[in-house]
Amino acid sequence: MSVIVPTILTETPEDYKVMVAKFHPFASRVQIDITDGEFATNKTVSLDQVWWPEDWAVDIHMMVKRPSEFVEQLLKLHPNLVIFHVEADEDLTPALNFLKQASIKTGVAFLKPSFPGKYKEYLDIADHALIFSGDLGSYGGAADLLQAEKAHIIKGLKPTIEVGWDGGANEENVFMITKAGVDVINVGGALASVDDIKSAYDVLVNEATREGTI
Repeated sequence: MSVIVPTILTETPEDYKVMVAKFHPFASRVQIDITDGEFATNKTVSLDQVWWPEDWAVDIHMMVKRPSEFVEQLLKLHPNLVIFHVEADEDLTPALNFLKQASIKTGVAFLKPSFPGKYKEYLDIADHALIFSGDLGSYGGAADLLQAEKAHIIKGLKPTIEVGWDGGANEENVFMITKAGVDVINVGGALASVDDIKSAYDVLVNEATREGTI
């Protein structure tokens, strides 16, 4: 059984406010995507433009080259979880430990070519491992379900870790992603592209929690 977590990825504070208003009536946990214009070529809202309702648990997915440059801002925001990419240009260990000392959960994300076993030292620290199957910095894209095998690899390395999925999740594949052992499924395009977001969200939740086999 997986948790469906809506994703906010916007370029302007105005669009960000609109997405918060759309998700707030039904969402309790939300992922906010942040890019630096380098790791992902497009630029989203910046951390100093980010805010959220008090009743939300917020995960911040940092698609940035140099995580250490953002730690102080993240400490001030104090989200539920901060996720950095293992492909960043620096050692993640200091940033992960610094955030954990402040009682902020930490996660590491893996792009398609990255093998989790190569980054066990990060998994030993992290609370969450994100399997990234999408296109950096954009909604939509097709889910590469072969990436789901990483869930078993990650749980083999650290059974207690929470495993997330990001990229191309929709009502047609959420059940398969859940059965692969993913705990959290982040959904962006499948919600942002519809008129009735709450109904689309409910369909995804039903798919992620229904019984049965593939």
